Amino acid sequence: MRPARWLITGVGSGLGSALARAALARGDAVAGTARAMADLAAFEALAPGQARGFRLELADEAAVAAVAREAEDVLGGVDVLVNNAGYGLVGAIEEASPDEIRAQFEVNLFGPLALIRAVLPAMRARRAGHIVNITSVSGVATWAGTGVYCASKFALEGAALTLADEVAPFGIKVTNIEPGGMRTDYSGRSLRQAARAIEDYASVAHAARRVLADHAGHEPGDPDKVAAAIIKVVDAENPPRQLLLGADAILYATRHMARFQAELGAWASVSLSTGFDQT
Repeated sequence: MRPARWLITGVGSGLGSALARAALARGDAVAGTARAMADLAAFEALAPGQARGFRLELADEAAVAAVAREAEDVLGGVDVLVNNAGYGLVGAIEEASPDEIRAQFEVNLFGPLALIRAVLPAMRARRAGHIVNITSVSGVATWAGTGVYCASKFALEGAALTLADEVAPFGIKVTNIEPGGMRTDYSGRSLRQAARAIEDYASVAHAARRVLADHAGHEPGDPDKVAAAIIKVVDAENPPRQLLLGADAILYATRHMARFQAELGAWASVSLSTGFDQT
């Protein structure tokens, strides 16, 4: 097998950095994006000539398309796109402003979709490729106080699962990676808080802020092990379309699905009552 050619967003820290390092260590070529020039310089220093950095603001769709074209040219093709960059927003739905909501979707949904659209023509021409989206268990199960973040991840999940059906005839694979808590800087520079605070939500929605702050630096997920799992997925002949990573991710997703199944059964008669009567 020839070395794979990766385009990974958000290589400046956290999971993006861990995944880039793992791919480079096995001889793959990586085009990585970050917002800070210092992060890009550190990334390229990992493997000069093998690691190529690009400054990118995911909210700038024209820049997204340009970076995808440059990565295609520099690498000689993109085999694997990893939509990793993003950030979290904590706050009750009522507290989040329209601007905060739009900004969250620009980075967590519209940016990744723009990158997907940008790499697909060349992948279709080659009849090969793998698109990996780092969503979250929050794209499967919700958590009070993170509703806008969850909504952005649910939206990416739905778009990517649909995409998987659309591009399967072209030999292109799609996987949503759904990690639980990881020991990255998510609770630091990758987390924002709604500017407005409503006291009524102190005992419920605001608990998310306290939990994230209390667990910062003690999250159970190891980003290096998550990176190794992603590489295993990319190497697989038949990779999963969705993959939960972490015991906490499995716990929260299982609770969500169990509640859904229970309500489905309890309300089945109502669900089935809405059709036209048979004549």
